[in-house]
Amino acid sequence: MKTKNKRIPYGKQWIGKEEIRAVTAVLKSDFLTQGPKVQEFEKNLAAFVGAKYAVAVSSGTAALHLAAMALDLKPGDEVITTPISFLATSNAALYVGAKPVFVDIDPETQCLDPELIEGKITPKTKAIFVTDFAGRVADLKAIAKLARKYKLRVVEDAAHSLGAADGKFKVGSCSHVDLTIFSFHPVKHITTGEGGAVTTNDSAVYERLCCLRNHGVTRDPQAFRANRTGSWYYEMHELGFNYRLTDIQAAIGVEQLKKVKFFIRRRRQIAKMYDLAFADLPFVKIPASTHLSEHVYHLYILRLQGRLLTRRLMIFEELRNRGIGVQVHYVPLPLQPYYQKLGYSVENLPQTTVYYYSAFSLPIFPKIKTEEVKRVIKAVKDVIFLCSK
Repeated sequence: MKTKNKRIPYGKQWIGKEEIRAVTAVLKSDFLTQGPKVQEFEKNLAAFVGAKYAVAVSSGTAALHLAAMALDLKPGDEVITTPISFLATSNAALYVGAKPVFVDIDPETQCLDPELIEGKITPKTKAIFVTDFAGRVADLKAIAKLARKYKLRVVEDAAHSLGAADGKFKVGSCSHVDLTIFSFHPVKHITTGEGGAVTTNDSAVYERLCCLRNHGVTRDPQAFRANRTGSWYYEMHELGFNYRLTDIQAAIGVEQLKKVKFFIRRRRQIAKMYDLAFADLPFVKIPASTHLSEHVYHLYILRLQGRLLTRRLMIFEELRNRGIGVQVHYVPLPLQPYYQKLGYSVENLPQTTVYYYSAFSLPIFPKIKTEEVKRVIKAVKDVIFLCSK
């Protein structure tokens, strides 16, 4: 049954007059890229998350790629990671020739299960890439403990969790990890259009990240390897990439950072409305409860149970027919044709399989109106009732 109501997407940016003014100012300035706004955004981001350094790049994928390079991962190395994340998390290992090793998820949090990691560690294991799934912080303390024991490096994929905290430690502070990456895609907590960042507390890693995002080039005379002079001179030290963020994008990011606490409060309000509405809905499981500061609700995911498990497609399509932009996050990475070609499967990932065939995401973003949230709630209840018969 089709609806005439406007479709409600699962995620959407909120751009205001402040961002428009900031972009206009950059367009009238001398620098559209490689200018002062990028540095301002990096400084503000580092201060917000509590890290010493932030390096802004062109996307979250670029951030992951540079993180893998900065850790010197190479062909033959193994990287333990999660099968439930966006493609870029494990692809970053492939970009540098390393091998992703998938470990099953915790059934309650859908984050990497730390209790299963140790059994997958081999002499080839060099790093762990862990995702804060849906906005919930992974068990970083347990993962850090394993990393210290086996001398492994840890990258936190915090594309879903800007503004979250692990106890007293903010996500991005790198208190338990070597590097944290963020994404600023329009559906994330803040946006720069496309964009990303890496945070770190290691000055040497910071300098290398800055070099790698700019073709591997340095203009710092103290870093030159040849005895050359001249203000035009520069050196390429590594095979880097053009992963720079523009000043236009950074100007948006500066203004968005000023609003991130409000954005998160609104996401939590919406999640609370969903929790109250669906807590007693038959054959439906809401996200596991958690301390509020730990979850920033990039996604709100319902899990089907019992007789509804075989009717997810029906439920999904009927909700979309009614204008509710539900989504599934994500198709497990080992099910992707490219990964299957490499020999991967979900055979030994039972929780991943159970999760995938039961889950779907509801619209959640700061700009959604309360009446639209109520419309989502009514549609879900109606469709679940219809499909429960």
